[in-house]
Amino acid sequence: MTSPAEDVAVVAPRPQPRRGVSLRDAGPPIALVVIFLVFAALSPQFRGVTNIQNILDAAAVLAVVTCGITFVLMMGSIDLSAAGVMGASALAVALLVENNRNGNDLGLLGIVIAILLGAALGAVSGLALVLLKVPSFMTTLGVSAVGLGIATLMFNGVQPNISDRMLESWATERLLGLSYLAWIAAACILVGWLIQRYTRLGRYAFAIGGAEEVLALSGVKVAPYKVAVFTLAGAFYGLGGVMVTSQLGAGLVQAGDGYDFSAITAAVVGGTLLTGGRGGVLHSAVGVLLIMVLTNGLVQIGVSPYWQGGVQGLIVVAAVAAAVLPQRRRNQVVK
Repeated sequence: MTSPAEDVAVVAPRPQPRRGVSLRDAGPPIALVVIFLVFAALSPQFRGVTNIQNILDAAAVLAVVTCGITFVLMMGSIDLSAAGVMGASALAVALLVENNRNGNDLGLLGIVIAILLGAALGAVSGLALVLLKVPSFMTTLGVSAVGLGIATLMFNGVQPNISDRMLESWATERLLGLSYLAWIAAACILVGWLIQRYTRLGRYAFAIGGAEEVLALSGVKVAPYKVAVFTLAGAFYGLGGVMVTSQLGAGLVQAGDGYDFSAITAAVVGGTLLTGGRGGVLHSAVGVLLIMVLTNGLVQIGVSPYWQGGVQGLIVVAAVAAAVLPQRRRNQVVK
């Protein structure tokens, strides 16, 4: 006779390996290549090595934030807390490393504390979801407001400018042609993929999005894993706030403005479903590159910035429509 814990390993749903590559999985990478080739043909500046480096550098922060939001989307939840969490972490790190406001000089420890602050705010989102039974988009929107409030209190009317050499070097120093920020983003994508592929947290995030009731009936306590996913996402957002501070050389309350929508856009475009249970970190990373290549290409060929948001929105609608097309007959009711 086996224990309930042992039964879980047998009964709990987990992603099944696929044979071959489906058109739905291959679509975003193919679109990325096609869009890149189109812009390369239209603009000689676009295909230059310097511009490609700029694209990868510019994608760094968005890639880190998208790593976090991907795990939430895999559960079928929505996270709108990125802006507030990033703002709080940005101000925290700016005041903890060497700066013009106080005598603090915690260096790497200050960065870690700022990331932990992001993780704590993410945990609040998860706890509010599982304890109060409030929809995730509402709880995370509230936590975003809390984060912005914390950031505003720390800002206190005086902008903290950093002078910490290590943090400044993330945006200014290069390794093999790319900024340290780009390498940090690549490391985050790798860590996110490893968590998704080889840990129980990653497998259960998929299972919660695909069939939460089945997972619960198999004996798994779902609530702790939901809180853990939001905590992990908050840590990624916190790191994103630190990275923005490195880019700007200062802590700003608005450090995370727009990243929540952009991250959801990138994840969906890459193939991560809003309904959960499909996609992943690598899918979302492709989506980030697709968005950044499209944005940069539109600038290179002279398209007005006012049109770029509209184009991005149309892409999201098209990507969602394409993703749910195979399920249209089953999804008779649209929520």
